[in-house]
Amino acid sequence: MENIKKILLEYRQGKINEDEVINLLKLDYIERIDNYIQFDLFRKERKGIPEIVYAESKSEKMVIELIEKVLSKCNSIIISRLRKEHIEEIQKYILRRQDLSYELNDHAFIMKIYKKDHQKIEKKGYVGIIAAGTSDIRVAEESRMVVEEMGVNTITAYDVGIAGFHRIFEPLKVMLEKKVSVIIVVAGMEGTLPGIVASLVDVPVIGVPTSVGYGFGSNGIGALTTMLQSCSLGLLVVNIDNGVGAGASAALIALKQIS
Repeated sequence: MENIKKILLEYRQGKINEDEVINLLKLDYIERIDNYIQFDLFRKERKGIPEIVYAESKSEKMVIELIEKVLSKCNSIIISRLRKEHIEEIQKYILRRQDLSYELNDHAFIMKIYKKDHQKIEKKGYVGIIAAGTSDIRVAEESRMVVEEMGVNTITAYDVGIAGFHRIFEPLKVMLEKKVSVIIVVAGMEGTLPGIVASLVDVPVIGVPTSVGYGFGSNGIGALTTMLQSCSLGLLVVNIDNGVGAGASAALIALKQIS
């Protein structure tokens, strides 16, 4: 709070203007939770990206504390990489709270928790999301949840990998007809599909390698290497299984294009 008081004092003294106040507050508002978590409550206003809690390495108690603290200040929160124990504890917590609801994607182990009176944002623009195989859908669904939470529509096409190459053309046609701003392509094994899609479309493609595969190049290394080595221009690559990062970047591209 001390820094906020300093900013407001400088504004009162005429040292900074209103726009500078807004920018400084956006940069500096971090909420400390029990001295071990710092939560960036103004990230959505500053970047357009909501704070997304990565739950995998956190205890159930810590996750509940985060939810409770953040929803005292904000209207919604996303929790990714949930374990079964997290989900059970969160559901018990929400049952005790009459003002909250949630959307659980149990295939992707990601959940949005929100206040019931929270006004839903009107979505605009489109992002395409493609998953090469059914094993890649989990990561693709992470991307979808993030893109839609940021206020952008999605068009999805799953299980359209190169093992049956003809399957990709119809979904791509639909996406281009809808004028998608960017296409996320999620693929494991050898990870060829993002490069192929990038060679066929006139919008940026974000490749997401997944930890699907075996033997030499397993755990996503083969897919990541293929995507990084692609000679197809217009292909960007995020880290292995990083559906959240791909979704956030894709939504930012779409929102910037239509603004």
